Amino acid sequence: MHECFIARTVLEAIADHASEAWPDECCGLLIGRDRRVLASRRARNRSADPYRRFLLDPADQFAAIRVARASGLHVIGAYHSHPRSEPVPSPTDARNADPALLHVIVRPNGIGRPAEVRAWCLDGGNFRECPFVPLP
Repeated sequence: MHECFIARTVLEAIADHASEAWPDECCGLLIGRDRRVLASRRARNRSADPYRRFLLDPADQFAAIRVARASGLHVIGAYHSHPRSEPVPSPTDARNADPALLHVIVRPNGIGRPAEVRAWCLDGGNFRECPFVPLP
């Protein structure tokens, strides 16, 4: 199993986004290189039902690609929240996931309590957990 690395500032930003979006799902992109997530970029949730689903705004996706390229980096993943369930990929997540990307799911746990964050990779059409190491 390949581990990945995620900057602590990214973990904090994702958790903050999930808490702010609650009770709706939030979503965004992960920027970095070589299994190292160095930055995140929020995206608007354009789902018709943001309480239960997320749909990344295409304009925000292209903006993240431009920001990443300008820094010599790439969009290497995406994140979203599960406000009412464990941070485990749902069947909908599995159907819509890009196998080339790292997928991070966050569950906000309320004010003053740390969010639960888990990373996932698609392997042969199935998600497997991708353990991550927080970077300073």
